[in-house]
Amino acid sequence: MTRSILAAIHSPDDLKRVPAGDIPALSAEIRKVIIEAVGTNGGHLSSNLGVVELTLALHRVFSSPTDAIVWDVGHQCYTHKLVTGRRDLFSSIRKKDGLSGFPKRSESPHDAFDTGHSSTSISAALGLLVARRARGEQGKVVAVIGDGALTGGMALEALSHAGQGANDLVVVLNDNKMSISKNTGALSEYLSRLTMGAPYQRFRQRVDRGIGLIPVFGQPLTRLVYRVKRGVKAILFKDNLFVDLGFEYVGPLNGHNVEELEKVFRDVKALRKPVVVHVQTKKGKGYSLAESDPATFHGIGPFCISDGKVEKFDTTSFTEAFSRAMLEEAAADGRVVAITAAMAKGTGLAAFQHRYPDRFFDVGIAEQHAVTFAGGLAAGGMKPVVAIYSTFMQRAVDQLVHDVALQRLPVVFALDRSGPVPDDGETHQGLYDISLFRPIPGVSILCPASASEVRSMLSWALASDGPVIIRYPKSACPTEQAAFLAPIEAGRGVFAQRDGYDTLLVSTGGAYAEIHEASNLLARAGMPVDSLSLRFAKPFDEAWFLSAVSGYRHLVIVEDGAYSGGIAEWLSSLVARSLPGVSVEAHAFDDVFYPQGSRAEILASAGLSPDHIADSVRRLRAGVSKGSRP
Repeated sequence: MTRSILAAIHSPDDLKRVPAGDIPALSAEIRKVIIEAVGTNGGHLSSNLGVVELTLALHRVFSSPTDAIVWDVGHQCYTHKLVTGRRDLFSSIRKKDGLSGFPKRSESPHDAFDTGHSSTSISAALGLLVARRARGEQGKVVAVIGDGALTGGMALEALSHAGQGANDLVVVLNDNKMSISKNTGALSEYLSRLTMGAPYQRFRQRVDRGIGLIPVFGQPLTRLVYRVKRGVKAILFKDNLFVDLGFEYVGPLNGHNVEELEKVFRDVKALRKPVVVHVQTKKGKGYSLAESDPATFHGIGPFCISDGKVEKFDTTSFTEAFSRAMLEEAAADGRVVAITAAMAKGTGLAAFQHRYPDRFFDVGIAEQHAVTFAGGLAAGGMKPVVAIYSTFMQRAVDQLVHDVALQRLPVVFALDRSGPVPDDGETHQGLYDISLFRPIPGVSILCPASASEVRSMLSWALASDGPVIIRYPKSACPTEQAAFLAPIEAGRGVFAQRDGYDTLLVSTGGAYAEIHEASNLLARAGMPVDSLSLRFAKPFDEAWFLSAVSGYRHLVIVEDGAYSGGIAEWLSSLVARSLPGVSVEAHAFDDVFYPQGSRAEILASAGLSPDHIADSVRRLRAGVSKGSRP
């Protein structure tokens, strides 16, 4: 039986005691554990397989948590979790009440900062460092950021600030796409290693101090030496952005060579300057299927390890419905263009990219730029569709307000993953888009309940003369209803079922599946109800709605978004003011952050499951309603 090295590692101190010769075997064992866990639970595979050796080297040299490690995005933290005392819980990763798939301060003192979105690590690391120094605490702070995250403007803002004397800050640039120019030649590699050594740094500091003390000529001579030094560097090896911003720079290094990484990290640990360590890794390393197709295995559901196949279902997802609708619209109108922020596959735009490469734009992880870029395209006469996850659209609120809505530019925003998002936890819930964007003048917000509504709403949006948001969940589309084929009328919804019962279930499109199931539960119990899908969160035809619901005694409103500032809160108030004879309960997500779980588990924890909705109807009919959820 093969000895498990990982089983003996309960902390980074244990990892430090592992002989160097055992590190390759440990790396292979960790990869096997990660592949098995992701194969069972789903998760981020390619990125985690790519940073195994890098993570081991960091923890073998630095002393977490005294030396804090901040992981950008955080989806590559699986090895970090395995060597910081969470191996026994690792099989629960991304499951309800299990380990998070991202760093979480409440989970371990080794998780220095919660991360789930891109480009935040350098800002957070700098803040941690300044706070530690203010409290008299020692230790390094390490930010591990991928080359893709550097396309986020926040990362560049942080680099600009941190380079101005942020001693003890180490930025590890995990380059897995070779998007940053590579220094070439043995001399260049030698010089970048040499500048990290303590002897060189001591010599350089003494020379700089000595020159600065020369009377009269000191300052001019200092500037001259600086210019000469920069000139010599430009001759011998390529300069780069990091050096210009004030960082020492070393690399690129082989991110899978632990011995080389440890040597450099030891030199860096002794250095009292801001440093960028540039490492090159291979996404998916150690699992051939992920190596050859890292995008597919970036974030993946449960899959068969032997062949990499994910279980397929006959139902169409909202993402797939959007993908097909985009191809239809692009075929009919050459002005339709698609924009994504490094999520072509996730947002369903891969097919559009393949068929219309000249009309497809992947701007990288730069949602703010994506929105304003789309505004420029619209001002120039194109019909841009920006496909972004709801949680990531939060990063571009100002751009939607300032660069699109104020000018009433016809930009379409397809917000995938709106509503509860399974498995990824608090950072990825798409619960806030209605509350965030509904107050903005001139912005329309549509909520499709089916694949046919995705298609018709996209067509309606592209014909609009102002900004339009179409929000839909990460789930399968419900069975089509005849009502969903009805033409789109601004501000009005459709009755999915209208048989004249005394109770009406009303929902946003993303919650239609749950009210449909609730209506089936009630029908089987001899308590049939009607149902209405709102279609619009904005604009909203109040007169039409009040007329439509005025004949009912009981009304249950369900929204797959935040209650505060949402459509359910507003409608319950509207009905209470205008139709005092109608009893109403409104249900949406409470003012808390919802942790990971399946869609059904998240809905149940929020009181929005079909059973909860059916219970609401029973209470109303019994005259014991608890009222709307606060």
